[in-house]
Amino acid sequence: MAIIKEDDIIQSVADALQYISYYHPADFIQAMATAYEDEASEAAKDAIGQILVNSKMCAFDRRPICQDTGIVVVFVKLGMSVQIQSHRSLQDIIDDGVRQGYQYPDNVLRSSVVAPPIGLRKNTQDNTPAVLHVELVPGEEMDITVAAKGGGSENKSKFTVLNPSDSLLEWVLKTVPTMGAGWCPPGVLGIGVGGTAEKAMLLAKSSLMEPIDMPTLVRKGASNDIEALRLDIYQQVNALGIGAQGLGGLTTVLDVKILDYPTHAASLPVAMIPNCAATRHAHFTLDGSGAVQLPPPDLSLWPEPTLVSSDRLIKVNLDTLSQAEMASWKPGDRLLLTGHILTGRDAAHKRLIDLLNEGKPFPGGVDLKGRFIYYVGPVDPVRDEVVGPAGPTTATRMDKFTEQILAATGLMGMIGKAERGPTAIAAIKKHKATYLMAVGGAAYLVAKAIKSSRVVAFEDLGMEAIREFEVVDMPVTVAVDSLGESVHEIGPKIWQEKMIKLNL
Repeated sequence: MAIIKEDDIIQSVADALQYISYYHPADFIQAMATAYEDEASEAAKDAIGQILVNSKMCAFDRRPICQDTGIVVVFVKLGMSVQIQSHRSLQDIIDDGVRQGYQYPDNVLRSSVVAPPIGLRKNTQDNTPAVLHVELVPGEEMDITVAAKGGGSENKSKFTVLNPSDSLLEWVLKTVPTMGAGWCPPGVLGIGVGGTAEKAMLLAKSSLMEPIDMPTLVRKGASNDIEALRLDIYQQVNALGIGAQGLGGLTTVLDVKILDYPTHAASLPVAMIPNCAATRHAHFTLDGSGAVQLPPPDLSLWPEPTLVSSDRLIKVNLDTLSQAEMASWKPGDRLLLTGHILTGRDAAHKRLIDLLNEGKPFPGGVDLKGRFIYYVGPVDPVRDEVVGPAGPTTATRMDKFTEQILAATGLMGMIGKAERGPTAIAAIKKHKATYLMAVGGAAYLVAKAIKSSRVVAFEDLGMEAIREFEVVDMPVTVAVDSLGESVHEIGPKIWQEKMIKLNL
């Protein structure tokens, strides 16, 4: 019988969470490097390049890959002959590991978990509790997989129950475009098939923990129905032309994972969960000999992508920007922003809307007229940082606020990630505003453009407080111009047509 100390579990979970916050899995880096080399779309290639540069910077400096350091998901396969030396629940032990992992002084991770989910939704301040799945298996070991799942990709999870005669491939091809780009492609699609509703979802999530092996499968060909389905989905989803960050391009998915389970004769439950460009998971085994030691990856695995030269980008001074200058921007134009911007996410927008509805003034320092607001909730700074990793959050969550904010404040534009919905685009066109897109998955790279940061309102909201950033050469892409034209509508259509012509 193996005896495993609770302190070894706590230390291993904490170390693993730190590890995956700044080290991408090697298989993901290799797949992204291949996608970068193969990409023919200049915009998508630059987006993948930014993700790779960001990843290497994080690996060297040991800072988070993404500002959304995730909700923790832990899979435990507990050997039946294992005794855990503790009087506490496994949930409590795992949560202690999460608490330590997220509050490590030299690499503080952002706390994003709120409780209760309905009502107060107050931040738990330490990212607990984790979502824990436990399976009892034969043996004398404790097999643990630790993942940190970002909200942008998790929010795009899909579930359906098909008829047994329905085509799963058709459902995937119909559903993936509805997910937009908020899950930060390119990434991995995890699909669970069979069982019951909750089993299919668990299978989909579990499949994302497996290594990327699509290049091998493409070379050797399918040897069973599941492998054939994986290949079909991989090829046909990429043929949709969605591309990196939804900008249009050759690679939308790096791999497709499928796990299945026997199901009722009348049912075909199907779940699909994407993993984003901040794919984070680690697997280790405890046998009673102590806490796990995770070796750092070989940093030579990271390629050296060539980013777009600054002389090919439009330099913009936000502090003197005119309406006429902004009106000259077209979808897909790439800009370097310098000047002052305000930040604000869901909670801050809700408070601003409440103030407008009550006829009350905004807090001092929150004057949106002629300014840009950045949808971001940064990681706390450490050492000599001005701000921690500060990549964009999914812009569509702010769509319902856009018309009222633009109409009441004179805001010129917004910065976020992924597409905007029809309501927001209509408001942008009506008020001749604009929406700019920063690359999701390049949070540390973006943070290097931020030269000063101060909280100006709603400090109690923590990472969701309104801040003022001073930025120098912050890279963004025009996603929706002042006429309401969207690169997320134009780009994928162009590349889908190109791939049809090239028979790709």
